[in-house]
Amino acid sequence: METKVCLVVGAGEGAGSGIARAFAKAGFDVCLSRRPRNIARLEEQVAAIRATGGKAHAFPCDAREEDDMTEMFRRIEAEIGPIEVVVFNIGANVRFSAVETTARVFRKVWEMACFAGFLTGREAAKVMIPRGRGTIIFTGATASVRGSPMRMAFASAKHGLRAISRSLARELGPRGIHVAHVIIDGGIEGVFASQNRPDYAERLARDAVLRTDDIGRFYLELHNQPRSTWIYETDLRPWEEKWEWS
Repeated sequence: METKVCLVVGAGEGAGSGIARAFAKAGFDVCLSRRPRNIARLEEQVAAIRATGGKAHAFPCDAREEDDMTEMFRRIEAEIGPIEVVVFNIGANVRFSAVETTARVFRKVWEMACFAGFLTGREAAKVMIPRGRGTIIFTGATASVRGSPMRMAFASAKHGLRAISRSLARELGPRGIHVAHVIIDGGIEGVFASQNRPDYAERLARDAVLRTDDIGRFYLELHNQPRSTWIYETDLRPWEEKWEWS
């Protein structure tokens, strides 16, 4: 029985962890990737999945480095199996006013949330095109479709990532590869939200925060969609979240 592999680029403790768990429960060998400086937390996530009977592997990698990304895809294909699903989940959500946004900050945010997405999509296409199948999912944000104060760098990068997704979808769809862009509109369960929302616990209790396992199940459903009804873009938000664009 052929090994099914799901690679999550940007496998943090929020949405990335939920996505990894969902695919592991579905029988995938899950490869989790994040920057090498976070190797300890990455290995904790891998251990947690293995403890529940899932198959998981740590691949520390700086997604902004072309050679590192090329080598990671090569290793996964050679050591784990054919990559069936690739999820790009790097956030880079930072707040700087217009006058405080330095060239270094702008460039770094673009590299993380846009350029790394390009590298991920390109490398995924290289291994999927010869097989004529596969799924590539990009995690977007409200900033993908709307700029807002203090978010100039983040919004520009997420707008760019959306353009990459739409271009890839048009090019790769006719070749049997499903490309989807998911706009996350709302706070996500996890460390970041708990540290930045004083009412986090109360909001989580009433499902006013996107739960990571629910996000994971939705991404799995995207992969399992029949090609006669592929979703190319959609948005997820909690039931009481206000709509951030019209």
